[in-house]
Amino acid sequence: MKTAWVFPGQGSQAVGMGADLLPTAIAKEKYQQAEEILGWSVVEKCQGDEASLALTQNTQPCLYVIEAILTDLLKDQGFEPDYVAGHSLGEYSALYAAGVFDFVTGLQLVKERSEVMAGASGGMMAALMKFDQNQLQQALTDNPEVVLANDNSLEQVVISGTVAGVEAILANVKARRAVPLKVSGAFHSSFMNEPAQAFAQTLAACQFQDATVPVLSNVDPSPTQNGDRLKEKLIQQMTGSVRWRETMVNLGEIGATDYWEVGPGKVLTGLCKRTCPDLNLKNIKQLEDLNSP
Repeated sequence: MKTAWVFPGQGSQAVGMGADLLPTAIAKEKYQQAEEILGWSVVEKCQGDEASLALTQNTQPCLYVIEAILTDLLKDQGFEPDYVAGHSLGEYSALYAAGVFDFVTGLQLVKERSEVMAGASGGMMAALMKFDQNQLQQALTDNPEVVLANDNSLEQVVISGTVAGVEAILANVKARRAVPLKVSGAFHSSFMNEPAQAFAQTLAACQFQDATVPVLSNVDPSPTQNGDRLKEKLIQQMTGSVRWRETMVNLGEIGATDYWEVGPGKVLTGLCKRTCPDLNLKNIKQLEDLNSP
């Protein structure tokens, strides 16, 4: 049996998440460290207003902290992954789980990343479900203002670009459902070049260790443990597409049999169920899930 730990990103947050972890010593330490770095309480933010939690600069640090706590609790019970991957923001949690950087370093990076992304204005993102693939591909080819931001599965993608460009595609591509996302900018596209360049300087100055287990990155989902290569892929992530469908397929091809989603929600297990139905799926999103993983 080989197990892949995968970590969800923005959109998986929910009010109340992480509260049940508080009685553990690991969570108490991490929440305290996080408050010193962020200047605010993750616990209070997760128990507060849904609109405030959904803000990029709040969501991303909260998810990272909770996913790091769940990772440490799993390891404290003697569990270790054979592979790791994370969806967008979740890639930072995956790198933490693989020992590429420590908790504090990862949170400092996530804090800055969330702030530069929250500061990006203009642009739009939208999710399409059960869409006409040929129509979408042709529409993206014809419209340079829009890119495929997330290739989540054959039945679900996210597009990103100018407001006019995204709205034009939504109007012309047949889909069972199309949902504009509540984000401040056109993430995972060339429209993030300016904030990405600023953030790349921070990443460049940060020391990355070689990973203890293979990591599958968003922009290039081939397994690697090389710290420098993983940093390079992370720099590319803010402007590059999240190739999650390929990540799931590759996990199966390299021998993963079990797929544990470590973090709030069930978004990634839902995607995996449709793409790789032969993998054994497990959600580790709260304390009670740790008792029988």
